[in-house]
Amino acid sequence: MDKRTPKLRTVYKSIPSFPLNKFPKDFPFTVGEQLIYILATRGETDIEGKEWEQIFANSIGAEWKPSNVGLDDIVLGNTAWGAKSVKHKNPAKQKTVRLISGRNDLQYSFQYTAKPGINADETGELVLNIYNERVSKIRETFKHLRTVVLIRSFDLTESMIFEFDTIRYDPELYYWKWNSRKNLMGFDKKDNKHKFTWQSGGTQFTIIEQVPGEQLIITVRKPRLIEKQYILSKIGFDSSWISVIKKNG
Repeated sequence: MDKRTPKLRTVYKSIPSFPLNKFPKDFPFTVGEQLIYILATRGETDIEGKEWEQIFANSIGAEWKPSNVGLDDIVLGNTAWGAKSVKHKNPAKQKTVRLISGRNDLQYSFQYTAKPGINADETGELVLNIYNERVSKIRETFKHLRTVVLIRSFDLTESMIFEFDTIRYDPELYYWKWNSRKNLMGFDKKDNKHKFTWQSGGTQFTIIEQVPGEQLIITVRKPRLIEKQYILSKIGFDSSWISVIKKNG
């Protein structure tokens, strides 16, 4: 029997916006510029998750489209990203990261009541099914789906950035155990590594991801804080900009 692979005349491939973790040339400078702006104008050393979504979208020329699912908030061509941000005192030394995926409510999705202490594998499979369904629905629209992670230092002067493909997780590859705090823990059958946590009380689902070998580390110099009065004077502010619609009492 001839086992040779037949030659095809035309094969169409969907090319992502850029290869995984091969960010555009100006990307680190655009990210750094926005971080410095935040430090200079606010003096705060933290950013919210939505801010990281906007920073990433601006830095790759993508559209920021916040979604309820949280896996496709950034869109560029045939590629969508979910963005996650976590803090660590030394981002460059992080080997794993805990990413909150959202709430997987078994009662809402399956009319299933979890009972801590029993049916761990059954409950864990249902938790994964909710997440997997979200991924599948988004992949109906976008050929490429990724998660981009920012690990930021407490003072926001050092950041690690990396991305990975957002995939479905095969329930057959994991086993589950309840812990003493009534949280459900998922483990990889191959190496027994902790991979998932599901909180029965609040239905919060967390995924533990390995930091890939290829990542981007950015450091920025902390700028001097721009005083509020200086900014107001530069924009020509005076009290006429403020209208009082109603006074109490």
